[in-house]
Amino acid sequence: MTFSKLARVIGVSGTVVCSALSVDAEVEESMWGGTPSRNLAVEGTGVPDEWDVDTGKNIKWSVELGAQTYAGPVIHGDKVFVGTNNQSLKNPKLTGDRGVIMAFNRADGTFLWQMTHTKLPAGRVNDWPQQGICSTPYIEGDRLYYISNQCEVVCIDTEGFRDGENDGSYKDEAETSDIDGDVIWKLDMIEELTVFPHNLATCSPIGVGDLLFVITSNGVDEGHVAIPSPFAPSFIAVNKKTGELVWESDLPGENILHGQWANPTYGVVNGKGQVFMPGGDGWVYALDAETGKLVWKFDCNPKDSVWELGGRGTRNAIIATPVFYDSKVFVAVGQDPEHGEGIGHLYAIDATGTGDVTKTGAVWHLGNEDFHRTISTVAIADGTLYAADLSGFVYGIDLATGKSHWKYDTFAAIWGSPFVADGKVLIGDEDGDVAVLKAGKELELLFEVNMGSAVYTTPVLDGGVLYIASRNRLFAIEAK
Repeated sequence: MTFSKLARVIGVSGTVVCSALSVDAEVEESMWGGTPSRNLAVEGTGVPDEWDVDTGKNIKWSVELGAQTYAGPVIHGDKVFVGTNNQSLKNPKLTGDRGVIMAFNRADGTFLWQMTHTKLPAGRVNDWPQQGICSTPYIEGDRLYYISNQCEVVCIDTEGFRDGENDGSYKDEAETSDIDGDVIWKLDMIEELTVFPHNLATCSPIGVGDLLFVITSNGVDEGHVAIPSPFAPSFIAVNKKTGELVWESDLPGENILHGQWANPTYGVVNGKGQVFMPGGDGWVYALDAETGKLVWKFDCNPKDSVWELGGRGTRNAIIATPVFYDSKVFVAVGQDPEHGEGIGHLYAIDATGTGDVTKTGAVWHLGNEDFHRTISTVAIADGTLYAADLSGFVYGIDLATGKSHWKYDTFAAIWGSPFVADGKVLIGDEDGDVAVLKAGKELELLFEVNMGSAVYTTPVLDGGVLYIASRNRLFAIEAK
């Protein structure tokens, strides 16, 4: 991505002057959300009018994944990358429960290589069984960055060992065949930063310039009573080339409610780069991207909200990813899906303030009985914001006012996020259905198709091909 394209995406012009955030115009980038602003909308075309996984209509290819898939797909160059578990065994020597990053050939779905991680010894308090890798990678050039289930920030070569080289300073790989991953460097956040991940480390990082931004997944103990490491950082910036820590922030400290499973977002406000970190206390924190210093914070819950163990209260954390658009941050609150449905809140926040902007920063708010808990990220296109909640509703919302144009019921829980392309809104659900709605102010269901198993991920369109990862299978879909 060129810097000029990045500037258009995040709504600014000119150059980021701080050296750590300078952008290489020649390097291709890929990430969850497409850009550092995380807006799940693209200008591409090619979403088929229909497809069918049973008959194969408009299915270019499909391949087996593990039994649980939450990360990706992300398309980069001639490859597709997905985070899954180890139940689709690719290397007979690497058995058992593992987190796995898989690489496939974009043209025909041929499996290329994988990177695997065994489980943490503490078990489900830190590393929930069979959940695999839940971090969608950030990729720049031939370097791929993700968070492993072992709570490591990992940089690997996009070619694995297929290029015959053991690149980088890390030389401890036990497996070096042409189907194995090649580690460049690792940062062990448990060992080096005393992070205590609750249930799983999941962040999908982003990079800008020399920095990689990460939410560490620091959380509560197994009894959900104490925070074992309250002063460990929740937010960090790492040098992409070396893995060295550049800055850290222990916000929200002792106020973490449960776990921290969200993702950072980047934007430029008043000529300065900011990274927007959704905290496990239900606040959004805007930090100076170069230094990590707090610029502003916003509480995404009403003043009288109360947290109760098991999700019975009215206070929510943030699992959705903020979207930066037109000098505003758009984000909604929610809880671990195991806590069930409940009242949620969706905010448009003015990103130009400083300090505590809870009272002054809300441009608009949708909540109470009008919006439910969510772990989904919004998409914005042509003056309309598209949102989804865990209760299975999809919303078309006026971007300027927050007024709801329409609401569509999928009749199943939604874990993924709406994706907008080619005049259509696509959304998957836990029943395995993908609904395709017409983008705009009027509700129109164009068609619905079942993918054979739950869809916890978000569709991606790239080069006229639609990619969808269901719970256990990856599909490339192309109109014929």
